Amino acid sequence: MDTEQLAELIGARILRAPGQGPSGRPVTGATLRAQHVRPGDLFAALPGTRVHGADFAATALDAGAVAVLTDQAGVVRADLLDHPEVSAGRVALLVHDDPRAALGPAAAKIYGEPSKQLRILGVTGTSGKTTTTYLLESALAAAGFTTGLVGTVETRIAGERLDSAFTTPEAPDLQALLAVMVEHGVTHVPMEVSSHALALGRVSGTRFTVGGFTNLSQDHLDFHRDLDDYFQAKALLFDGRSEHEVVCTDTDWGRKLVKPGTITVSTTGDASWTATDVEAFPTGEQEFTAHGPGGLSLRMRLRLPGPFNIANALLAIGILHAAEVPTWAIERGLAEVDVPGRMERVALGQDFTAVVDYSHKPGAVSAVLDAARAQAEGRVIVVLGCGGDRDVAKRPLMGEAAARRSGLLIVTDDNPRSEDPADIRAAMLAGAEAVPAAERGEVIERGDRREAIAEAVARASSGDIVVVAGKGHETGQEVAGVVHPFSDREELAAALRRRLGAAHADGGDTEVHRGQGDEEAR
Repeated sequence: MDTEQLAELIGARILRAPGQGPSGRPVTGATLRAQHVRPGDLFAALPGTRVHGADFAATALDAGAVAVLTDQAGVVRADLLDHPEVSAGRVALLVHDDPRAALGPAAAKIYGEPSKQLRILGVTGTSGKTTTTYLLESALAAAGFTTGLVGTVETRIAGERLDSAFTTPEAPDLQALLAVMVEHGVTHVPMEVSSHALALGRVSGTRFTVGGFTNLSQDHLDFHRDLDDYFQAKALLFDGRSEHEVVCTDTDWGRKLVKPGTITVSTTGDASWTATDVEAFPTGEQEFTAHGPGGLSLRMRLRLPGPFNIANALLAIGILHAAEVPTWAIERGLAEVDVPGRMERVALGQDFTAVVDYSHKPGAVSAVLDAARAQAEGRVIVVLGCGGDRDVAKRPLMGEAAARRSGLLIVTDDNPRSEDPADIRAAMLAGAEAVPAAERGEVIERGDRREAIAEAVARASSGDIVVVAGKGHETGQEVAGVVHPFSDREELAAALRRRLGAAHADGGDTEVHRGQGDEEAR
């Protein structure tokens, strides 16, 4: 589209090159990363906490950007104002008081408003977003729809897998992604929607057929001022941008979102959708009956263990029903779901259960270990660390939650990033050791994560459950700015093979089972 039309749509003023500009070049794409600019792009030069995007304008303009969206502080930067393309009047400068807020609608317009051509099912909350979106995708596929998926673990376009850098991509990337999905015949897109994405406008310009809420507990307080600020960010998904709203009311936070017309789900109280007759099996599978509007009743089977997954499944059912997915497809689809790194079992024939899970916040750790305790015949052994450069307040809380629920807690490193790993472990140990000795199991410290996993496996007995928590599906460990290859799944399997001996040395009979879901970019 031409820049004058774009400026009018987003409420920006054009400082130079009115209309399409002297060269007549239309805007054909958008990005906020100068190194990703292609000819014809709008470059969004946004203010940051340390640098301003306009300081990289020369790179963008040299690559062929035909327009720049920025604020007043950006438009006077030398890299932008003194560039030959700008001084010659060949580039349109769009000035907006809040360019980040304008970027989502701008990108949506440039890419043809793809969300209006798709049925997007958005899921937000602290825990459960990943699992819920996998449940949604499976039921949609069972019904015969061509699906996309946007989330923490991966992005998929009609079955083709892409790695995910963020839980929810930046606005231009998201709109381009949705446009590609339209081109590939996708009709339905389950999407994880993080609090960062809502607060930073990444999903501005996106229309949701259904918005769903899982739960809320402490996380991301390195980004949000407090829990209320965190909640207010999540609540933005329910500000009218979602045609239907489905909310789990098992927590006070969920109940705050209920208004006339809200579809509610609950495992503990009255709601539009409820669950009864829950039956758990030793394999970790479970069954329950979902009761819905108009006397609707579905007998559901899940491969995923734990009460939290009943709540995730109920939310998925409510979203799918609101999106007019047939009930037979809901029943079939949810029964077939595995989720990478979420209560993912690694079975090589050992006489105890070994699982990997992404839980990396107090509420998620508590939920996962409660589920493990309910299933374990013996002890629960936990390997757990906390990430660096993130919410420091949750570290003692995670240590406490794990210590109270385990027979053996091995405190180790996660992704220390730029922090001293010993300081992170000390905060976790302080929380664990604050639990009275009579109310907790053994607590030890092993800084090397590989050694911690090996020790957990070595000390497991028949009937125990070993839970390696925190990193889930991740395949790297960031230490001092360097990401080293590291997979909890591979390390756990290697430790099991060493214990079992040469019979399983080639790993040929490794069996992996997947379950529980979590969520945001950490």
